[in-house]
Amino acid sequence: MSWRPSCQLAALRLRADILAATRCFFAERSVLEVETPLLSYSTATDLHLASVSAQVDLPHQQGSKQMFLQTSPEFAMKRLLAAGSGAIYQTTKSFRNGESGIRHNPEFTMLEWYRPGFSLSELMSEVADYLSVVAKLDKPDVITYQQAFLQYLNIDPHRADEQTLFQLAKQKTGISGDGLSRDDCLDLLLTHCIESKLGCEKPVFMIEYPASQASLANIKEIDGIKLAQRFELYANGLELANGYDELIDADEQLHRFKADNKARKLDGLPEIPIDHHLIEALKSGLIKCSGVALGMDRLQMVIQKTSSIDDVIAFPVGRA
Repeated sequence: MSWRPSCQLAALRLRADILAATRCFFAERSVLEVETPLLSYSTATDLHLASVSAQVDLPHQQGSKQMFLQTSPEFAMKRLLAAGSGAIYQTTKSFRNGESGIRHNPEFTMLEWYRPGFSLSELMSEVADYLSVVAKLDKPDVITYQQAFLQYLNIDPHRADEQTLFQLAKQKTGISGDGLSRDDCLDLLLTHCIESKLGCEKPVFMIEYPASQASLANIKEIDGIKLAQRFELYANGLELANGYDELIDADEQLHRFKADNKARKLDGLPEIPIDHHLIEALKSGLIKCSGVALGMDRLQMVIQKTSSIDDVIAFPVGRA
């Protein structure tokens, strides 16, 4: 046990510089800085995200209410967009349960921004500008999900059958199980065999993920394959950011939330209350937009050339 911060004081000064440069970057582009709640009655339904829950007592209400610390500010920011905010960003704390290690802390800092009217390629260009201005990083290359699997594993992730993917995942990772889905196998192969090789010479955007991994992104058919209109940004083998051509169809969004909860139930995971505020906001009308979430702690890891998140935050969970 130690009361001292895990990082050097120079890291705190660097974080202050990054935050100041971030504010300048968006101010020059007339992107509005906003704040949204950390606590909400609903949260992400994604099977691969575990939220931190809290029991909250409210005056004049009987019993405690279950609330959640947000895995990202996405839902509330989209409500602001639907209300006519225009382009917005925020730097905020986010929380994910069960994530702790040299690259993860259950409490972390996220930069998230949304650009109404921007295509995904236009947003990628702005992300590249941000990396250049704030982190002095090179303009990222672009690789498709398919190209990455072909290059590093010699397999087409979109056309390979489930048994082939299962056997390859077992061979490459040593992990197997009757309950592994197609996406589970792809995720294992990506995280164990590909991610560490991405962005090692210069940052790289990976695009055109399988439609089954769309999450909150739109889907487009390309060469007969349905693909998620999203990207992930990698540098030095670290995933830094996740961007979407945002889904704005309320009915489809509700369908995906319900499908997530059905899958969660089958996996023995708790169902998540659906964010009907978001659904109603989408119904009211959200113009076409693109958005991105970027991990500030990981970005600082790249700038500092360190492999441990403890080197860029003052008090990780072990010292909180």
